[in-house]
Amino acid sequence: MNNLDDKLLEYITACSSSEDPVLAELYRETHSKILYPRMISGHLQGKLLEFISRMIKPTFILEVGTFTGYSAICLAKGLLPGGSLHTIEINDELQSVIKKYITKAGLDDTIVLHTGDAREIIPLLKPEFDLVFLDADKQHYLDYYKAVYLKMRRGGYLIADNVLWGGKVINFSGDKETCGIKAFNEFVKNDDRVEKLMLPLRDGLMLVRKR
Repeated sequence: MNNLDDKLLEYITACSSSEDPVLAELYRETHSKILYPRMISGHLQGKLLEFISRMIKPTFILEVGTFTGYSAICLAKGLLPGGSLHTIEINDELQSVIKKYITKAGLDDTIVLHTGDAREIIPLLKPEFDLVFLDADKQHYLDYYKAVYLKMRRGGYLIADNVLWGGKVINFSGDKETCGIKAFNEFVKNDDRVEKLMLPLRDGLMLVRKR
């Protein structure tokens, strides 16, 4: 979707539900104040995550890679009453922005923010997750996948972002991030414990269902 004509993208956006005002404010603040703002999910991808979450109706969601909290807020909209979303962000400097918008969205009692290395935090989490969203540093994608697989319920779903990595997965550059994405993609492709579907949305989404 990154390569769509601007007018076509405007048309797609106009034909979709409007952006939540809190998310629109978060999007603007991220682009005006935060380094690497392109990491934010944005309206169309965020709305897709919300739709998927509402369809699955999860009780427990895990997000690996919070950034400024946009995708966490979108995913949390599909939680069943009493459910919770655990989200992990390694950059502690983003805490104030994340917590600010979680509060604005009225999700203080729903979203649990963990700060630190997800590879250390995931094994300590207690719930069995119905839905996982993976959007952290690309070098360690496979490590995250192996860790979260053990925490997913049978029939649970995982969504991984950036699996096309700007086309570098086929125009290989040899950097650590591309190597990490390629290792993840190859492992999932050959993992017969799951069903999988790769979609060319934005920078690529991998949908995975645990058998």
